[in-house]
Amino acid sequence: MLKIGLTGGIGSGKSEVSRRLAARGAVVIDADKIAREVVEPGTPGLARVVAAFGDEVLRADGSLDRERLGSIVFSDPERLAALNAIVHPLVGERVAELQGQAADDAIVVYDVPLLAENKLAPMYDVVIVVDASDETRVARLAEHRGMAESDARARIAAQATREERLAVAHIVIDNEGALDALEARVDEVWDDLLRRAARG
Repeated sequence: MLKIGLTGGIGSGKSEVSRRLAARGAVVIDADKIAREVVEPGTPGLARVVAAFGDEVLRADGSLDRERLGSIVFSDPERLAALNAIVHPLVGERVAELQGQAADDAIVVYDVPLLAENKLAPMYDVVIVVDASDETRVARLAEHRGMAESDARARIAAQATREERLAVAHIVIDNEGALDALEARVDEVWDDLLRRAARG
């Protein structure tokens, strides 16, 4: 099993790369997606969050009000730690379960937005960084997510710098251009990963 850490700053196109690798046969494990799944209505995770933070973090339909919860935890390190203590072990269990279901010769891609920030590079056989300039990323966030330029720049500034991400990369996917250029680059990277997996 070849373990790949896939990362990239907000607006870099990491999700596009993740989708393309999955289409080629990679087993993609998306920690953010799992973090949402473990607190869906009816889950033990959501019950624990409500027990810790009260009913005010629920929407009328019984789902988690992420914005409300975010406003509580992000200004209070102790409450954030309490939330992480609930969610992180559940995410870890689910990741282990998905990893256990993957074939021995699988190429497993872990989609990890904060890989550089949390110094997680040593956990992976190969770290792939999807890279684009800050200007390109700001433009994409405005176009695709309707984000104001000031918000986009603040989100970018809150993450690792390009230099910090590139410093942990084994493979860099430059995503400045068109999607067909990205497709061709992902083909090259996939071939490289297949070779690495075959070497064991």
